Amino acid sequence: MTEHTPAPGIVRPGDDAYRGLATRGLNERFTAEPEAFHVATSTAQVVVAVRDAVRDGRRIAVRSGGHGYENTAGDPEVRVVIDLGEMREIAWDAERGALAVEPGVRMADLYRTLYENWGVALPAGDSATVGLGGHVAGGGFGSLCRSAGLAADHLLAVEVVVADADGEVRAVVATRDPEDPHHDLWWAHTGGGGGSFGVVTRYWFRSPDAAGDDPRTALPVPPASVLTGTVLFNRAGLDRAALHTLAGNFGRWHEENSAADSPYASLFSGLILNGRPRTDDPGMGAVVFAHVDATRPDAELLLSDYLAAVTEGLGDFPVVLPTEAVPWLEAKKALAQAQDAETGRQKVKSSFLRRAWTAEQIDTLYDYLDSTDHDHDSALIALQSYGGRVNTVPAGATASAQRDSVMQAFFMNTWQDPAQDTAALAWIARLFRDLYAKTGGVPVPGDADQGCYVNFADTDMADPEWNTSGVPWEELYFLGNAGRLRTAKAAWDPRDVFRHALSVRLP
Repeated sequence: MTEHTPAPGIVRPGDDAYRGLATRGLNERFTAEPEAFHVATSTAQVVVAVRDAVRDGRRIAVRSGGHGYENTAGDPEVRVVIDLGEMREIAWDAERGALAVEPGVRMADLYRTLYENWGVALPAGDSATVGLGGHVAGGGFGSLCRSAGLAADHLLAVEVVVADADGEVRAVVATRDPEDPHHDLWWAHTGGGGGSFGVVTRYWFRSPDAAGDDPRTALPVPPASVLTGTVLFNRAGLDRAALHTLAGNFGRWHEENSAADSPYASLFSGLILNGRPRTDDPGMGAVVFAHVDATRPDAELLLSDYLAAVTEGLGDFPVVLPTEAVPWLEAKKALAQAQDAETGRQKVKSSFLRRAWTAEQIDTLYDYLDSTDHDHDSALIALQSYGGRVNTVPAGATASAQRDSVMQAFFMNTWQDPAQDTAALAWIARLFRDLYAKTGGVPVPGDADQGCYVNFADTDMADPEWNTSGVPWEELYFLGNAGRLRTAKAAWDPRDVFRHALSVRLP
């Protein structure tokens, strides 16, 4: 460290700030209790923190927003947590002709700043408090994905603090340019997941088809307003037959309407299936929400036709709420409020779907979601729109290989009492295993499925008790890109400094 390089803020056990940092993660199952938190505010400080840890042989974990669903920062072997939560700058970089964003920026702040300053948006996730750092490295998708692709599809460059074979630590900028000698490091951060290659300290975003030097044309322009629709399905009416109809309608519609040139490419929808709570109140059985670009002259027709298709054959029991035109940023806030509502101790799983779930699979979902024999406070399965422009990018152009799916499924179990951990974890593990019983308990890439989403990390995919498919977990998350990611790992992190339970492995 030179005298001109300030050290990061170091917080140790006993310091006033330690307990707050230890419990800052979203998932209350995990607490990070390292020897020190290094709270960095600059790339230079990250270099210092990594250099010191490598020199002393201390295990590192990296955190930005704290939304990791597995115990990355809280692994007992971790001695140093580099916390990037205070690196939150968003600025126009005229030299690169791109928007520069630091990893600690949360989604809500990103959308507001990009839209209010320049009228543009990054097609990233919808949760307000997710940090950009790990999100983009895992690909990043949200409600703009069908019309604008993944967040990683707009990544121009990335700054990463890396450690070489001799233990030398430096910051490297890697770009989208295939002639860049660091190009493979850029590629690894377009879907390879966080915490495998180094510490991201800055992203630059510019769409591949952007022209000129005006920040207002550097990224997609979202619709000024969206037309929203919501359908409620009470639990009393959502019996087994109704769930077959609803889930079948939703899945088949997406099979038929997810091409990039479809007029429905501007429509994003979700089907949320709720587990029966452990209370006398049966709760809501399911909710369908949909957004479509309200500036389209056919927006009302597109939305009404979609809602009619999803509710076809269900009679009068679904409650179709009035549609409403809402400013785009307000619609984003509403999505975030819905996504961030579940808090507590959590376990998640995911799958990419190329086809609707089969009748046998829907029976499995019904059996688990309607059961009262469980130990959780709330459980949900969310099917979300995918495809569209996402599927126009070749599978090897980025590390995000799932480029032929039409839906993405998210499974979450949430509870509050630590005494329920074992039972609650086993419940969702059994659900997922039985849902994919014909393919070894996991969504093996094939005609119907396309693996899992690395940002919804799930260590069960690497556990032979739950994954009996014979397909390695790396192939579930990375498909045919797993080998190239391992090559990038060997090149940029040959000492395996940056590792966790689901990090890219050395060859």
